[in-house]
Amino acid sequence: MKTTLINIALIAAFSSGTALFAGHPETDKLLTEAKKEAGEMTPKQLKAKLDKEEVVIILDVRESEQRAEGQIYADDMYAITRGNLEFEILNQIKDKNAVIVTYCRGGSRGALAAQSLRHLGYKNATNLQGGLKGWAKAGYPIETGLGVTKLTGEE
Repeated sequence: MKTTLINIALIAAFSSGTALFAGHPETDKLLTEAKKEAGEMTPKQLKAKLDKEEVVIILDVRESEQRAEGQIYADDMYAITRGNLEFEILNQIKDKNAVIVTYCRGGSRGALAAQSLRHLGYKNATNLQGGLKGWAKAGYPIETGLGVTKLTGEE
């Protein structure tokens, strides 16, 4: 029952607030450029790296209240909001060669964050394709305050 309630809450959270930035040609162009410049890693690729225990820094750029939706667990993870990224990242992550995967809820802010990291000299910064929603839809675990859960297609 507890898992079902968590799944329902996650589905509701991921369904709301979709595509905040979509629909404006200027913004769409900006996002396309950011994704092209920083690249994107699929959830499957990230999961494989984590399973192989490769050194990957996971960077959550969502607002603090959005983090209640859950997070992708990794040994090396940071949470810096997109608005504070350029001001905090240089003090948090010193290695400019580190593999950094940014994510937000749906992938847009994560793409802009990864692009900014590239501009700051982080050579291996990239974005998680689809953000936390893409990760969850791929069936990978999300750590919440209530434990670890996965979205399922079951009702």
